[in-house]
Amino acid sequence: MPNDAALTSLDALVASPFARLAELLKGLKPGKTPIDLSLGEPRALVPTFLGPVLEEHLAEFGRYPPIRGIPTLREAIAKWMGRRYPALAECIDPERHVLPLNGSREGLFSAIFPALARKPSIERPVVLIPNPFYQAYAAAAAASGALPHFFPSTSKTSFLPELDAIDEGLLKRTIALYLCSPANPQGAVAPRAYLAKAIELARRHDFLLFADECYSEIYSDEAPPGALETAYSSTQSLANVVAFQSLSKRSGLPGLRSGFVAGDPDFIAAFSRFRNVACPQVPLPIQHVSVVAWGDEEHVEQGRALYRANFELADAILGRRYGYRRPAGAFFLWLNLADFGGGEGAATTLWKECGVKVLPGAYLARVEPDGGNPGRDCVRVALVHDADTTREALTRIVATLG
Repeated sequence: MPNDAALTSLDALVASPFARLAELLKGLKPGKTPIDLSLGEPRALVPTFLGPVLEEHLAEFGRYPPIRGIPTLREAIAKWMGRRYPALAECIDPERHVLPLNGSREGLFSAIFPALARKPSIERPVVLIPNPFYQAYAAAAAASGALPHFFPSTSKTSFLPELDAIDEGLLKRTIALYLCSPANPQGAVAPRAYLAKAIELARRHDFLLFADECYSEIYSDEAPPGALETAYSSTQSLANVVAFQSLSKRSGLPGLRSGFVAGDPDFIAAFSRFRNVACPQVPLPIQHVSVVAWGDEEHVEQGRALYRANFELADAILGRRYGYRRPAGAFFLWLNLADFGGGEGAATTLWKECGVKVLPGAYLARVEPDGGNPGRDCVRVALVHDADTTREALTRIVATLG
């Protein structure tokens, strides 16, 4: 017989925040024409090269793709990494360091299994996860049987897990640490010194640092540092570090489902063997589009310009309300609405009174042992629309909440 308590715990662990939001707003009519700011789905124009490249390779949908991707894709990714992170120029081997993925979520989930297999003798293995977090991390822990251990990432810790607070006994049982920078939902960027400390912990205790960097190309001023460049700059080694990337946010192509993982060559080899029997290949036409996307920066800068314009609107319209601060990266606002009924109360009010849909922060976080939820008072707002829609939505929020 199934363990009902275990099922309840699993359901809570992997509950979709968007399903919970739909239930919260069920039966409620929006006060105005709806504007959805709950989903981090880029709404910029699709790059113009997409259609012609797809059309040129349509016949290749009739072929099984190689699990490791076509050589030109791995080479395009390696070249992009060298341009984006000069410390990695000519250091990324397309054969040993790169593996294409069906978007970063697929990789962030499935990578936990070869990570677990690296340390078969550990009893009660642990996965370290920031709190709030991307739900794929918890789903990976749940599916693998590892114990998820959540670390609050609040304003007190600069919205990053406090690495010095991790118990040594816990570190000895750790198989992987998930770290998202720029962070979803808070937009915090991990400095190089922080990344170096995380890498040192991973190597000292021989676990994997899973660096989720899918928002790395969305920033206002300074490009965020990367985990792989930090690792290689100090030791000329990528051991124990892998980074996950995607065209979803960088290129505004969430429906393409194309990304990659790169780093530790031993882990990449093991992950490739695992994916060969357990994970879907990237369709060949999608791989050809991806080659062009990783080689082009013009469309990326156009997207960055759109997000910069939206954050300038947020600066002007929100000011210092609701604990607003302009994030260093990504395209989310993390607003504190404790005075308006917390995340759920504010989300309900905004939907009913002005038709703006936002995501309660509690749905992106787990309750801590002390009973607190680091997202309870907050909402996540995705600034992914054009400037006119963003201006209207933010103006409605201020008019409704005051």
